[in-house]
Parts: sequence; structure tokens; C-alpha cells
Amino acid sequence: MRDLKIPEQRHPEKAHRQDNAQPKKPKWIRVKAPGGKGYAETHKIMRENNLVTVCEEAGCPNVGECWSQGHATMMIMGEICTRGCTFCNIATGRPDSLDVFEPGRVAHAVQKLGLNHVVITSVDRDDLDDGGADHFAQTIRAVRHRSPKTTIEILTPDFLKCDPAVLEVVVEAKPDVFNHNLETVPGLYPEVRPGARYFHSLRLLQRVKELDPSIFTKSGIMVGLGEDEQQVRQVMDDMRAADIDFLTIGQYLQPTPKHHGVDRFVTPEEFASYEKAAYGKGFLMVSATPLTRSSYHAGDDFARLREARQKKLDQG
Repeated sequence: MRDLKIPEQRHPEKAHRQDNAQPKKPKWIRVKAPGGKGYAETHKIMRENNLVTVCEEAGCPNVGECWSQGHATMMIMGEICTRGCTFCNIATGRPDSLDVFEPGRVAHAVQKLGLNHVVITSVDRDDLDDGGADHFAQTIRAVRHRSPKTTIEILTPDFLKCDPAVLEVVVEAKPDVFNHNLETVPGLYPEVRPGARYFHSLRLLQRVKELDPSIFTKSGIMVGLGEDEQQVRQVMDDMRAADIDFLTIGQYLQPTPKHHGVDRFVTPEEFASYEKAAYGKGFLMVSATPLTRSSYHAGDDFARLREARQKKLDQG
């Protein structure tokens, strides 16, 4: 029986890798340790509903802040991923079969937390014919049924090994935001995201917009993996060509010595420069800070995203 708390068992595909030094974090990266009443209440609701969160599984630095406010990103389809990205702290291996009751439990937790906006993500499920598309759709519908006023943001896998039609199943469930992260620049894919394909991920987001222009599309990358500024700006251009609305850029933080090494810590001033450049390229919404993560402040950002679209429409 695997113990996913032990790094060697959590990441068997990384056990042979050479250790990478973990540099000391600069002062602008440090966060408070999680705790407090709100954090405890969110933790309790997650455990009572037997739910997995990406906040815990991926070791997000913002978990203390988000959970204290009752915000948690639900991770469906289990806690074991079929991919072995070198940056990611989610366990790798053969996942369990899908839990048909999970969509209902997610919907119950969303209602109990009283969320105005929820983010639902998942592991990669290359073992499933549809990559989990129908499970995503069922979860969206279950949340809509229990909490009709809650806006829903999904952060999906790339459905790389599936029939292209599976994307339609997810889009027809009408999430408010469809997020899929490109994660890094194309030149680093063989090392950082070996099981994925940059232009497939880009095309996936473009197809969402073609299928339903009313759905906001969103994508993000990490910096500090070894990319340069010109490559980041090229990714921005590629995203805008695919009509992506919302861009997130955050600092890569190395989970263990076996993971991809941190190339450098990008300064807050550089992040501000990226944000300015991205708005100049036409994104409706940009979040670019060292601690930015896909679902960090997602509810507030969604409200601003909606306002930005309306303003653009009003300007004609």
C-alpha cells in the first residue's frame, strides 16, 4: 500500500532523478503558516465530504489565506495523476476508479461553504477514454443544481489522448470560466511537461471559445523555470491569438529536491512589467505576482473579468 505522504512513494518516477538544490526564498515570497478558525472550518468541511483539494496536494503557498476565507479549490477524480510533470507535487501512478458520488459531495461542500465562486480542478486521467470530461460535466451540473447563484470555474487537463469531441461535453455543461494552464514556454515542455504538447493545449482553449464564445477562457504559466522574457512575451501573443481572456503568471516554487530546480526568483518589478505588457496585448484580466496561482483570488478576479468584458462591449 502506497503512503502518499512519503515523497519517494508519492513520486516514484522522480526517485532516480538527481537532487536539485532548493535556494532560499526571497522576502517577497514568504507567507504565514496556515491556521485560525476559518482555516479549521474549511478543513473540516473538506474532510467531512471526503474531498481532495489541489491546495493541499500541490502544496500551494496561499492555502492559509484562502482557507481562512472559506475558499478551496476542489480536485476531482482522485489524488493520483497519470502524468509526471517535473514541477508538480501531485502524486503520480495508477489512479483508482471514478467515484460516481463525488459530484454530489462537491456540490454539498460548495453549498455548505456558501461560495459565490468555486474552482474545480482535477488530476490528469489518461486511463479514461474521455479523460474525465463527463465527470467534469456532472460535477458542474451538480453544483448548479445545489447552488444556482455560484459561478463555476474549471481548471481541466488537456484531454490529449481523447477524441476531440469530449471537449464539447464539458463546454455544454456551461462553466463560467474554462481554465487550462500552459504552465511554461514551449521550449521547456520536454523537460517540464513531457506528457503534454504546447500547441495542443493552446488549441484546446481556442476551441472552447469557438464552441461557446460566452465562456471566459483562462490560462497561466510559471516563471523561474529557465525561460527568458522574450519567450514569456511570445506565449502572451500565442494566447491572445487563441482569444484567451485571462492570464496568470506566478513564481515557480520547487516542492522537493527531486523536482525541477528553480532557475531564479523573478522580482516583483519584473512581474509588474509582465502585467503591463499583457494588458497592452489585449487580455481582459491579468494576475502577475510572485504568489499568483491559478485559483488565487479567483472569485474577486472573476467579478473584475466580467466588468472588463462589459466595458469592452460598451465601447463597441
